[in-house]
Amino acid sequence: MVRNAEIAAVFEEIADLLELQDENPFKVRAYRQAARLLRGLGAEAAELLAAGEDLRRLPGIGKELAAKIADVVQTGTTPALERLRQSVPAALRELLRLPGLGPKRVRALHRELGLTTREGLRRAALQGRIRELAGFGETRERQILEALARAAAEGRRTAIGEARPEVEALLSFLRAQPGVKRAEAAGSFRRRRETVGDIDLVVAAAAQSPVIERFAAWGEVREVLSRGATRAGVVLRSGLQVDLRRVDPAAYGAALQYFTGSQAHNIALRRDARRQGLKVNEYGVFRGERRIAGRTEESVYRALGLSWIPPELREDCGEIEAAREGRLPALVAAADLRGDLHAHTAASDGTAGLEEMAEAARRRGFEYLAITDHSRSLRVAHGLDERRLLEQLEAIERLNERWRDFALLKGVEVEILEDGRLDLPDEVLGRLDLVVGAVHSGFRLSRERQTERILRAMDRPHFTILAHPTGRLLPDREPVALDLAAVIAKAAERGCFLELNAHPRRLDLGDAACREARAAGVRIAVNSDAHGPADFAHLESGIDQARRGWLEPRDVLNTLPLGELLPLLRRARG
Repeated sequence: MVRNAEIAAVFEEIADLLELQDENPFKVRAYRQAARLLRGLGAEAAELLAAGEDLRRLPGIGKELAAKIADVVQTGTTPALERLRQSVPAALRELLRLPGLGPKRVRALHRELGLTTREGLRRAALQGRIRELAGFGETRERQILEALARAAAEGRRTAIGEARPEVEALLSFLRAQPGVKRAEAAGSFRRRRETVGDIDLVVAAAAQSPVIERFAAWGEVREVLSRGATRAGVVLRSGLQVDLRRVDPAAYGAALQYFTGSQAHNIALRRDARRQGLKVNEYGVFRGERRIAGRTEESVYRALGLSWIPPELREDCGEIEAAREGRLPALVAAADLRGDLHAHTAASDGTAGLEEMAEAARRRGFEYLAITDHSRSLRVAHGLDERRLLEQLEAIERLNERWRDFALLKGVEVEILEDGRLDLPDEVLGRLDLVVGAVHSGFRLSRERQTERILRAMDRPHFTILAHPTGRLLPDREPVALDLAAVIAKAAERGCFLELNAHPRRLDLGDAACREARAAGVRIAVNSDAHGPADFAHLESGIDQARRGWLEPRDVLNTLPLGELLPLLRRARG
């Protein structure tokens, strides 16, 4: 089945190619909005079509877009995209995939310098020709060279949020095969790294199981790279490479542990085993020639005198010592969340109204949801001015009269201006339950100016939470230059909070920064940044990141019940 993410990718490519050709901006925007809608849609468009649903009932989907969705579902592409691909050289399309180079910049590079390839782009940057173009400059030229170097070094990596649906579908398929006892993803995916390269799968099955053959013949497989008695490698239609290893059930835990841990974690574990006169590998834990553990991961760690270490922590960052000494954190889980403190409605750039967002949050069992639409300076998101925000507050108060077990909190995602001022006056912000400050522009300020900007904003009255603190977008936009240690120290001093934005393309804060904040006693809000009801699912990725950051429930702001949360929010706002 063609999934929504694949259809969205087609629409995003169409939008990029249209913008590259300087097409009508309204047409470009329609494709981008449709792609965003599809990524956040709760149901698969292919399933809706199979059930006879009319896709034109979806917001922003007219007759032409609905027909193109049907094309992609049936064929994996649409004639409109194929025509655009034929009209744009392949090498030029490749430049669009380079982080930091959108269609407008690629168009300028092509028109002004005749560039069509990455190698040509690299030579032009080295010769200092790019800095002379309007809108580029020396800094942008340097960033292009850095992006080219990263792309060459890293190869293709996929955001974990994009890989997750494919991996889960494949695991469901494998678990249903004859003779399969257990099947799990390993590697960086199981450790919940922000991006993944190849996907490693480990299956416990007897030798006579047809799981290898069934895996290679799965409908989503585009190419079989290798196939043997105990392993196979394939490339999926999305381009994701997946390697499957079939192991004997008696060694399943050892194999899962071996293929999950980072290289550094596994080296440290083997070193620890040798000190105890043991050997550990993918087949088990051995004392001499006798296997003493391996059927489960717990047995592997127990044989080494360790508590079981959650996969997210297996990076050789102190987890082995903590496991030996009984100091592993009781990691936060999705079930611990009592609410969400960052969500948008159709009043700014969301896709649903107040009531629809509230009911979606209630269905998830939440006690509260903060409505934080954008403020006026973010015009591209139809940000709220004072009048519209005050009208929204009145609407929230009316809705809150309906519920005894749920509350909408009054908030705003206010722009942090380049001088550190907030985008709305204090007298308006003072009427809110929380103020989420955010940077959406001025990403190229120096480290000193960017840090000063954020610290000034955090000192403003009513400031509550710093949203997506580093401003990164995976894999396209690097974090801003920022003294994050100073920001964490300011949050600790002020008693305000930092956000872990759970959108799969943000996952911002990173895991290391979460650990620093935890050590400083700064609570983290794990927020969805939902722009529609389906986006609350982002919280799963946010919790994964929080776990990688060693966060426990007490470290996460929105694990608190409403009665404990509100006094903290009031205290943070001075």
